[in-house]
Amino acid sequence: MDLNRVQIFAQVVEQGSFTGAAKALGLTKTTVSRKVAELEKATGVQLLFRTTRALRLTEAGAEYYNKITKILVDLENAEAQLSANQQRVKGNLRVVCPIEMGQLFLGPVFARFLEAYPDITIEAELTNRKVDMVEEGIDILFHLCGIEDSRLQHYQLVKTSTTLMASPEYLKRHGTPQTPDDLWHHKGIEQGGIQLINDGCWKIFDGKEWQVITPEVQLKVNNITLAREAAIAGLGITCLPPMIADEALQKGELVAVLEDFPMEHNTLLLSYPKWAYLPRKYIIFIDFIYQALFGYWGNMLLEIPEYVKRPEGFE
Repeated sequence: MDLNRVQIFAQVVEQGSFTGAAKALGLTKTTVSRKVAELEKATGVQLLFRTTRALRLTEAGAEYYNKITKILVDLENAEAQLSANQQRVKGNLRVVCPIEMGQLFLGPVFARFLEAYPDITIEAELTNRKVDMVEEGIDILFHLCGIEDSRLQHYQLVKTSTTLMASPEYLKRHGTPQTPDDLWHHKGIEQGGIQLINDGCWKIFDGKEWQVITPEVQLKVNNITLAREAAIAGLGITCLPPMIADEALQKGELVAVLEDFPMEHNTLLLSYPKWAYLPRKYIIFIDFIYQALFGYWGNMLLEIPEYVKRPEGFE
């Protein structure tokens, strides 16, 4: 069955002419007339009496029209319902992210997202542990190190810079390092965990080559905020991203050291299980996250899925 022919025939009846149907459907009068003729030929029944003044349904045509009208209405309703269901996305999302990212960034984003999509629920876990997304049924993972898993789709979001910092009191007692080699004589606050590329060490460029410094430590943590607070208390030097340390720097609680010697950057990634057809709740959530990231990082974003809407003027 050619549904187009059926729909065109119905429009001819409702508009009372081939010309009216053609205008309503955005087709030529010739196309409309030809499609109705093809329908009559396919069914073997004359559906319309054609005169120079008007069109009139045959008895068979009237019976056929009455039957197809209900079918076409049902099809329109089904399409409208499907479209409405697509807009009214439902389901649960399990999201895992680094503790600090969840605390500082994702809370307000989640709130706005859930207000916009009231039929979606989110289970968020803030952790620095290693996760198996597929085995644990996790939908979205934000993480700071690469995961070699062919079952997952990855997108690099942004390079995260870090700087070595210490309290003024610590530097007064132990001196301020002038070169990367000086770090061997200082105490460090070690940040361990699967989310860090250089677990327990600092990788810093001395102007000629990258050096890997493993400082003396008394405290090892898996939380950047805790490392910051210990550094403020004068325990030692630690490596912090700007978003974690800005307030402490402005208050003079921390001082950046060796700023002329770059540290190795981490990369923040977004991952999700590969699907033959990506669930709509994934597309909507990821697009929402990216819109927030555009406002925060702009052109610093590294990889953008093709289904994400880019802001006007974004390259």
